[in-house]
Amino acid sequence: MARRGKTGLERLRSRIVGSLEELGPGLVTGAADDDPSGIATYSQAGAQFGYGLMWTMVLCYPLMSAVQLVSAHIGRVTGTGLASNLAGTFPRQLVGLLIGILLIANVINIGADLSAMAEAGQLVTGVGEHVYVIGFAVVGVALQLFVPYRRYARILKWLTLSLFAYVAVLLVVRTDWHGAAIGLVWPRDLGHDAILTIVALLGTTISPYLFFWQSSQEAEEIANSKHRAIKREPRSAPKQFRRMRFDTLTGMAFSNLIALAIIMAAAATLNRQGVTEIGSAADAAQALRPVAGQFAFALFAIGIIGTGFLAVPVLAGSAAFAVAEIFGWKEGLEYQPQQAAGFYAIIVAATFIGVLIDWSPIEPMRALFWSAVLNGVAAVPLMIAMMVVVSRHQVMGRFTAGRPLLLLGWAATVVMTAASVAMFAGMIA
Repeated sequence: MARRGKTGLERLRSRIVGSLEELGPGLVTGAADDDPSGIATYSQAGAQFGYGLMWTMVLCYPLMSAVQLVSAHIGRVTGTGLASNLAGTFPRQLVGLLIGILLIANVINIGADLSAMAEAGQLVTGVGEHVYVIGFAVVGVALQLFVPYRRYARILKWLTLSLFAYVAVLLVVRTDWHGAAIGLVWPRDLGHDAILTIVALLGTTISPYLFFWQSSQEAEEIANSKHRAIKREPRSAPKQFRRMRFDTLTGMAFSNLIALAIIMAAAATLNRQGVTEIGSAADAAQALRPVAGQFAFALFAIGIIGTGFLAVPVLAGSAAFAVAEIFGWKEGLEYQPQQAAGFYAIIVAATFIGVLIDWSPIEPMRALFWSAVLNGVAAVPLMIAMMVVVSRHQVMGRFTAGRPLLLLGWAATVVMTAASVAMFAGMIA
């Protein structure tokens, strides 16, 4: 009996499923970029400037995509993470210093994100904030320690859906779509305060911890599959580069669309009501309640908790990958805790110190300020180093980055250099 061929609908469904399966490190990295501290920054931009700074996210998209593609390229071609490749190319003392800065910034960011998640939980349920900080930290650590990597990776992918809460907020508030369209393409305010906010937006979207996470996850994917590093399996190069482009471009587009939704939600509600100062992501949710209603408030708060569950493990994990690679420890989420004790110890310690930050007299927004400063210090030299590594035949073999990726990667480095200079100039002024 002849075998029936697939119908058009079945072929379409098969193609969609196949595309979704190709999403992984890039999608999770992009979603983790919209962490609670990022939500606070986007909310502040919308509250203070309305739709006027939305064009910044359009500018960020090709730049952040290029940087993350470089990170993915290095991990997949070499089969090892970014820190390992940097240590093999540059003086270990310099790389160690940059990793140390990354570790401190990540720990501070973890503390601030846990605090924002706990504040959101308290707003919704009324239960004490400290209880949530401990609970969220324990759940995040337990997932990384005790859930097998394949299942854990799927959990992270499903957690990205929590960010659609911010798209849903747009459906229940009155948005000036004409003003938003103009804000996407035309800068209307380039004053001192706007420049500082633009710098904050750039620093939020192009963050060092994301470089290490995506590179290490590409290497981790190799360790958990029948494939080898592209250098050792050249025939896989076209398929893997196509998958990385699709995954990364999709993940960064998702990240930026959610950021735009948050800016628009704040512009449509807070800015319209004259609320121009936001202290944290939880403050943004609280401010939404009287002007946008209980449902919009709840969606915003739930989104903070969901993206926090995604971002905190990425922050702790990226620090652990970087430190373990520098010291040559066994690293990877596919190992049991007793098999990679040093790697998991960094995850536990980073999260635990983040919890202590919430219990300390340090204000979360002050902590985020210093985290942004440290990221600004580390981002530019790391980006320069990445561009050198991805161009070097001794590291990449014949799979160095192509000219379009190199041009965009160096353009992103120049923009981040200018942003860092502007940030420090604003601090001095």
